[in-house]
Amino acid sequence: MTSKIAFLGPKATFTDLAVSRLFPNDIKIPMNTIPDCLDAVRDGEVNHALVPIENALEGSVNITMDYLVHEVTLPMKGEVTIPIQQHYMVHPDHAYPGFKPDMVYSHSHAIAQCRKFLHNELRGVPYEYVTSTAAAAKMVMENPDINIASIANDMAAEEYGLTIVKQNIHDYEHNHTKFIVVSNSEVDFEGHLTVEGDKKTTLMIQLPADHSGQLHQVLSAFSWRKLNLSKIESRPMKTGLGNYFFIIDIEMSLDDVLIPGAISELEALGCTVSIMGSYSCFKVQTGVPQR
Repeated sequence: MTSKIAFLGPKATFTDLAVSRLFPNDIKIPMNTIPDCLDAVRDGEVNHALVPIENALEGSVNITMDYLVHEVTLPMKGEVTIPIQQHYMVHPDHAYPGFKPDMVYSHSHAIAQCRKFLHNELRGVPYEYVTSTAAAAKMVMENPDINIASIANDMAAEEYGLTIVKQNIHDYEHNHTKFIVVSNSEVDFEGHLTVEGDKKTTLMIQLPADHSGQLHQVLSAFSWRKLNLSKIESRPMKTGLGNYFFIIDIEMSLDDVLIPGAISELEALGCTVSIMGSYSCFKVQTGVPQR
């Protein structure tokens, strides 16, 4: 059965690249913002949503986790990690030797990831942030009479008919972004064009009144059970200074003994614990066709 998948648009964003690989046979519906994607699932307009959660260089995408905690209740059903490869591109009319743009457009994260290229190759050229790398590519395509360029992925170059002048201009070769799939229903990953990896369980933990050694007590509930934690992150509860919740990723699927036992121990300590999801993790490899 074909599903409707909301993703952070417009077409040819890195989120589009991720959803195209994980759900190649489903209907992709671009949304303007991450909250729009999550609201669409909550309101039943789509079956699932795929939104960014973390970048290797820029860190967590805070709006995603905060919205899932404070605004909507949607279980995590999957995770996909894709390599981030940024390219410098121009309108075909400007694809000639010596062209120097008056402005470079891209998402703020993409600009941050390509600072060495901008400093060495386009020194003195100002840049401006837009809502996504794809929006930057679209802007260049729609304005051939203006001397501008963009930084985006090769999917955007193909989608908007731009010429890639220089490939792989990012500062670091091992940059990746993780995306999560959220849904109120079961998710069918059959036909995905990725590599399936490990299982993961994500918990949200709110500590009781602060006291010395409290976080150590929380972590020991996982440690002595030999539960490997791949992520521990604190976020403000938005109820006052010093009030935080913790997001913890456990490198295994939800079982009947170990994770429930850890949760029971935490609750005995006065913590509030919510299971945000137990799911499969997927990876997109480089050098594989995107569509």
